[in-house]
Amino acid sequence: MNILQLGKFYPIRGGVEKVMYDLSLGLSERKVRCDMLCASTENYPAGTIELNDFGSVMVMPTKWKLAATMLAPAMITTLRRIAKYYDIIHIHHPDPMVSLALLLSGYKGKVVLHWHSDILKQKTLLKLYAPLQNWLISRADVIVGTTPVYVAESPSLQKAQHKIDHIPIGVLPITATSEKVVTIRERYKGKHLIFSLGRLVDYKGYEYLIRAAGYLNNNFQIVIGGKGPLQESLTVLIQELGVEDRVTLLGYVSDEDVPGYYAAADIFCLSSILKTEAFAIVQIEAMSCGTPIVSTHIAGSGVSWVNQDGVSGLVVEKENPEALAKAFEKITTDPVLKRRLSEGSRKRYETHFTRDKMVEKSLELYNLCL
Repeated sequence: MNILQLGKFYPIRGGVEKVMYDLSLGLSERKVRCDMLCASTENYPAGTIELNDFGSVMVMPTKWKLAATMLAPAMITTLRRIAKYYDIIHIHHPDPMVSLALLLSGYKGKVVLHWHSDILKQKTLLKLYAPLQNWLISRADVIVGTTPVYVAESPSLQKAQHKIDHIPIGVLPITATSEKVVTIRERYKGKHLIFSLGRLVDYKGYEYLIRAAGYLNNNFQIVIGGKGPLQESLTVLIQELGVEDRVTLLGYVSDEDVPGYYAAADIFCLSSILKTEAFAIVQIEAMSCGTPIVSTHIAGSGVSWVNQDGVSGLVVEKENPEALAKAFEKITTDPVLKRRLSEGSRKRYETHFTRDKMVEKSLELYNLCL
């Protein structure tokens, strides 16, 4: 069985390309031939990266960037040349560039379409892309989502429900050194630590997480890791609300330091407000540490399926700072509940969201296709 993961870019920065890379790595480590074809970003040099004897990453040079889409014409010529060597092309949506490459490749084999999210922000792009997207949906032998909820409710997939399945995203467990955990806990000694991680952008709902501090006493510390365009406005909001003693914006957090925050936190919070947040890998990373989750309910998103209310954490109304604060208080003031949610968080990760589970489900679907 020879598999090609097709989509997005390299180096790995977002959830879609992380899934592609982890599948390529996980499958090739099982001696299943699995390569990854993608465009470059951040001026990364084009070329081939050998993962092991059974897998490689082929990075095509990006010539232009349009509406967050990397335009790499070499992807078309390369795919036309190599497509015949693969039994299955596993294409990751949304990415108009790779959809076009598949259309022009002449490939006659099986196609798995991984529907990570609808196109929500670029309305003009969607109008232009719609015919190609419709072709891709029709061309796919099977369409998979990261949760059953998202693909069942996607407006674009209503006529394709007969060939819908899902492959939950899976990650390796996050492990933190005891020294880093102790250091972080000492820094916020005597506080209930609420941790969140992500780009500082509108759909993450950090405004509401910061406003939640106004409903909390000084026993709580909200710590937000990540950088982005809202850094300045969120800093101003913290000052205006007078919650500098209860909210910290960490800025960029290195890969080496992130595990310590996951493990040290009493609660991980996902305050997102839009369906752009389709899954949230940060939830399952925190769950692998046994950290209870407080997340928001977003209609049509898979976020609330990942964090099961009352099992791995609590789910509250979006855009509601008071509801977030009450959930934090409920967990931290009830040791029995906190322990139950912590155990449930870790168990749900082990049951659904390990990398092995993701690889095994992919292999299942590949075998059904052939």
